[in-house]
Amino acid sequence: MSEIGGGSDPPSPSLSVTSSEASKSSGTGFDANRIAEVKAWLVSQFDAAGKDIPDFEYTPRSIAHLQNIAILSQAKTQAATIVANDFRQKAAEYRSQAARMREVLEHVGLVQESLPSNVVLSSQVLASVANLLNIRDTELSSFLVAMADLSLRKTAVEEKRAKVQHESKELLDYTRKALARLTYLKRTLAQLEDDIPPCEAQMEHWKTNLAIMESKERQYMQQYSNYKAMLNRVGYSPESSHGVLVEMAEHRKDLEKKTKPILDTLRSYQDLPPDKALAALAIEDKKRQYAAAEKYLEDVLQSALATSE
Repeated sequence: MSEIGGGSDPPSPSLSVTSSEASKSSGTGFDANRIAEVKAWLVSQFDAAGKDIPDFEYTPRSIAHLQNIAILSQAKTQAATIVANDFRQKAAEYRSQAARMREVLEHVGLVQESLPSNVVLSSQVLASVANLLNIRDTELSSFLVAMADLSLRKTAVEEKRAKVQHESKELLDYTRKALARLTYLKRTLAQLEDDIPPCEAQMEHWKTNLAIMESKERQYMQQYSNYKAMLNRVGYSPESSHGVLVEMAEHRKDLEKKTKPILDTLRSYQDLPPDKALAALAIEDKKRQYAAAEKYLEDVLQSALATSE
């Protein structure tokens, strides 16, 4: 609200209370003194700006907030006034010192108007360099210290610059790698998208084959059940190994060898004369022999199965 070089706000001694005191009294509701202080501060600030105070409602919260702002504004105004007065004093000292130096230079005949132009130019350059290096005088030691400090700053800046360049190079490498990776992923994605139609066709073919295989599986399972029932009917059990079956096949061959002569003999009776009595006796005899051979074969098979179990 107040300018740094334009002086302080109009005096308001009651606003010099601390923030803690203001916070202690902020919870006591409306206070006529506080409202008057805030109004006086607002009037001083808006009058200085050439504007009217806007209408608003005075509440405990707004009064406390405005009082805190007024205290802070006054403190900053006082600090700015102190700094401005210090700058004015230094400027006056610099002006008086410049006047004394001008008088000394006039006494020794070193007035700027009497000096050659190159000397004046060199002096101006020297002063500009001194201002640039932020030194108070133009002695050689000051310039050397300033140049050393500038060299150190330059070294630090170069180190930071090298570090930043290194980081930039790394980031550039990472960016290039990322772009290359992105390009590869895009190419892979495009290839996969191109492979989708043939893969879908292959999947459909596999589904068809799977349905056929499931049908075949059901068929084979049914055949397996039929074969298993057939084996159960003929007396096959899981304990019947290949060796047992081979042994039974050999017994069968032996029995066939034993029954073959009997069968041949029976066939020979076909050539007998048609005597019914003899033929009947021969047939009955052969039947008994054949029945005995079958019973022997059955006993052998039963004994072989009992042995395997």
